[in-house]
Amino acid sequence: MASTSNPTTKTGERELVITRVFDAPRELVFKAWTEPKRVMHWLGPKDFTALEFEMDRRPGGAWHARMRSPEGMEYSNRGVVREVVEPERLAFTFAWDDEDGKPGREMLITITFAEHDGRTEMTFAQSVFESAEDRDGHREGWTESFDRLADYLASA
Repeated sequence: MASTSNPTTKTGERELVITRVFDAPRELVFKAWTEPKRVMHWLGPKDFTALEFEMDRRPGGAWHARMRSPEGMEYSNRGVVREVVEPERLAFTFAWDDEDGKPGREMLITITFAEHDGRTEMTFAQSVFESAEDRDGHREGWTESFDRLADYLASA
């Protein structure tokens, strides 16, 4: 159940869109985004370790994640669930925590899941970034996370 296509990335100055096809049913891909025990297997760039993930999947519910880099730095992010249409769509806010644990600037992430003959086309959109550099850093991190998601789905 690996990803069978290369990620397609479209970017505007302040928006990131990544489309990826996974060789897995969309119900499983959706659960891989919303069930903590599944998210823990893939969340974070290459060589990062997911330490914590919680999500109240109801609109208005909070979510929180924490991960560790290979160098031992910990990063936390959080947000609020805006929309859940299982297994078709998920939308939530996203903000990195600062060093005092307070959320920083908020962005919106929207993910759609379309099934095609047992495979899932996932379209991930995140905006609004402060700069192209910030957007590009997120593109790198999410692309590596989605590679890990493909590996997880192949073994799930």
